[in-house]
Amino acid sequence: MASIRNRSDNGLLFLDFCVDGIRYREQTLLQDSRQNRRRLQALLDKIDAEIKLGTFDYAAHFPNGKHIDAFAARKAALDFCASGTLPTFGEWADTWFNENLVRWRSATRESNLGAIEKHLKPRFGDKPISAVTKPEVLAFRGELASLPGKRRDSTLTAKTINHIIGVLGMIMAEAAERYDINDPCRSIKRLRQKRVDINPFSLDEVQLILASVRPDFRDYFTVRFFTGVRTGELHGLRWKHIDFARRQILIRETFSKGRWEYTKTDGSQREVDMSSIVFDALEARYQAVSPKPDDLVFPNGNGEPLNVQNVTNRIWYPLLRYLGLEARRPYQCRHTAATLWLASNENPEWIARQLGHTTTEMLFKTYSRYVPNLTRRDGSAFEQVLKSRGFGTSEAAHA
Repeated sequence: MASIRNRSDNGLLFLDFCVDGIRYREQTLLQDSRQNRRRLQALLDKIDAEIKLGTFDYAAHFPNGKHIDAFAARKAALDFCASGTLPTFGEWADTWFNENLVRWRSATRESNLGAIEKHLKPRFGDKPISAVTKPEVLAFRGELASLPGKRRDSTLTAKTINHIIGVLGMIMAEAAERYDINDPCRSIKRLRQKRVDINPFSLDEVQLILASVRPDFRDYFTVRFFTGVRTGELHGLRWKHIDFARRQILIRETFSKGRWEYTKTDGSQREVDMSSIVFDALEARYQAVSPKPDDLVFPNGNGEPLNVQNVTNRIWYPLLRYLGLEARRPYQCRHTAATLWLASNENPEWIARQLGHTTTEMLFKTYSRYVPNLTRRDGSAFEQVLKSRGFGTSEAAHA
């Protein structure tokens, strides 16, 4: 039911109403008063009448409203249903994309849009949505496997193909539900993706790197190696998110591809405990620069976030070459933190929380094979237990 409500934080009035079962809220700059409520009630009555008549125009009433695109896309879909004419794949893909924009981070929006515009529309764009068949989807997947990849003399990876087909599957699943048509992607299984082995550094290698890196980047890599934070999380870290009293780093935002964003997942919103080496490095850095709360912990010379390519190509790889170490992506610092914690017998649930994982499943799947190498636990401990009970001895064998 339509209503006029006020926000608890600032007292300003906003409209709360539904159109075709979808709830919308539109903020105003009006203070909560009898006169302003009467004014908004008149507007709400007009909107309600237009909704009943089917003439409601969202953009006309709220030209700066955040729901304009989603409302227009949904209206177009409903018009198609009412007319009995199904949209083309290209038309429906645009509708689906606009309806889901609000759900995605910028990186997800870009990757989904890329899949639609570069691959899906050229292949299915002009076809009626109901004419896309499973054999066509399978043939399309085969075509993708022959397309050139990012690297020279390579083709699209299984991961990329799975993403493209995954976007197609989401588009078709929603179309099947809304238009009561067959979903051609429903039983298509994902391609098996090649497992990428991690290659963490040993503790001796970490010590060598920290002893040899440029002094102005020693604290930066100390934090990377001993907290496991992601690159964007570290580059977007501000001093207001360093809690020295509780010895914690608060991960609340990231900086990636030139923009600030919410963390990768809700689980990535976390508090990372600082070991003594991390605490000392950050405290010394804080005392040296006396920053403001919103200042970055590791800025460039202009006080802005570090550029990933600059750090990787001008600092990281030259350092590894100088030390004669195998070239590895800086992301291996995160893997190093995880394997060192595991080798130290830290609680797996604690490690998972440090890394921003909601469960330990990813932890054991990705890192567990490194534990025996680092802790010398290769089954010999169990062997000792057996021997202590007489198993495997000559006496036990002839008993």
